Amino acid sequence: MAERVISVFGGSAARPGDSDWRGAESLGRRMAQAGWAVATGGYGGIMEAVSLGAAQAGGHVIGVTCDEIEVWRTVSPNGWIQEQVRVPRLRDRLIRLIEMGRALVAFPGGVGTLSEVALSWSMLQTQTLTRRPLVLVGEVWSRMMSAFLDSAGGYVAPSDREMLSFQPDGEQAAEFILRHLSPS
Repeated sequence: MAERVISVFGGSAARPGDSDWRGAESLGRRMAQAGWAVATGGYGGIMEAVSLGAAQAGGHVIGVTCDEIEVWRTVSPNGWIQEQVRVPRLRDRLIRLIEMGRALVAFPGGVGTLSEVALSWSMLQTQTLTRRPLVLVGEVWSRMMSAFLDSAGGYVAPSDREMLSFQPDGEQAAEFILRHLSPS
């Protein structure tokens, strides 16, 4: 498995041509051009867009797929995956994706994406995960986190708030990540 990996989360409902799809595809392409592998949950939507962008740029694409998801919903891994990491349970998939990424990126999505962001942030806060960028892409994250943080009062420390980076699109997310990750 590649060591220079970024993990990308996002909804399966994104479709080719959507702005989120285009942003995810751009992020995948930019990261691959810079020598980074991408890891996703391995299915459609944002996961497929990132995989497509990276694969077309000659990058390595990892898909962390899960038995429980395929029992719950009829899906298959996307065709751009070059390395499939198969796990039995959803929680194994979450942990695997979070731990393998030297940066963590979330595009808009549903409940699964929200859980990926929350668990990533919690693991960074408790230092069970070494410090790394947690990048939230799109206006939806800015609005949602602003509402949460404003209503949380003193429950969320300023140092915990600083763990989050908000970027408007995939291109700017890629720029942010490349500025913050060393070429090691």
